[in-house]
Amino acid sequence: MARQPEGPPPPPTVQKLRIRYAKRGRLRFASHRDLARALERALRRATIPMAFSAGFTPHPKISYLGAAPTGAASEAEYLEIGLAERRDPEQVRAALDAALPPDVAVLECVEAAEGTGSLADRIDAACWRIELPGVALPELEQALAAFLARDVVEVARRTKNGLRDVDARAAVTCASAADEAGCAILSVVVRQVTPAVRPDDVLAALAAVADLRPPLPPRAVREAQGRLDDGGTVVDPLGPDRAARARCQGEHAAV
Repeated sequence: MARQPEGPPPPPTVQKLRIRYAKRGRLRFASHRDLARALERALRRATIPMAFSAGFTPHPKISYLGAAPTGAASEAEYLEIGLAERRDPEQVRAALDAALPPDVAVLECVEAAEGTGSLADRIDAACWRIELPGVALPELEQALAAFLARDVVEVARRTKNGLRDVDARAAVTCASAADEAGCAILSVVVRQVTPAVRPDDVLAALAAVADLRPPLPPRAVREAQGRLDDGGTVVDPLGPDRAARARCQGEHAAV
């Protein structure tokens, strides 16, 4: 007979909250594992009543979605937490934000609406802004035109198992170049594929097709995540939860 954990089972999940947060400044260099540990410690410091898994090694019910690569900043990181007691989402947001380092900001917290699907199903693309100091706009425009004219641009990525070829072109749905205060800016929308195409893969592809090599380190920021609509726009993944909440409030007000 299998051994069972001692004591009563953990309380059930009574509420799910979905959180959007940003990682900025020096913490863009933190790994996903380090950031996850910081978030879990902050949840404890903020005394948020987390629900836990059953078994001999209970874990807080936290789901992370599509973490940005190490070295990239992000304004659109997402996680979902399960609570053992109901809490006001805005109070949870404020308490968690206060318990985190300054370079991690909790931007939004909404209650997961029933019947609207999972958060993971609402994310299949990301918008990236890549600053290229030392690169002139015409140089970037020429390289980008050469890249978009190709059907396939393979680049080599170093993995723990050695070098692997990645097609950086197929995942890019649209891209544009601009200039801000003398700095060339590359904006690109990238679909989630396997293996994932990252900003450094796109830059490696520009180097491959047009020998574009920024003299200074580029700065990548993920500005949004979500599903691509028919017009190529990345749709806010928390929108269905907000809409369901607004409908519920409207129905209560009408009673």
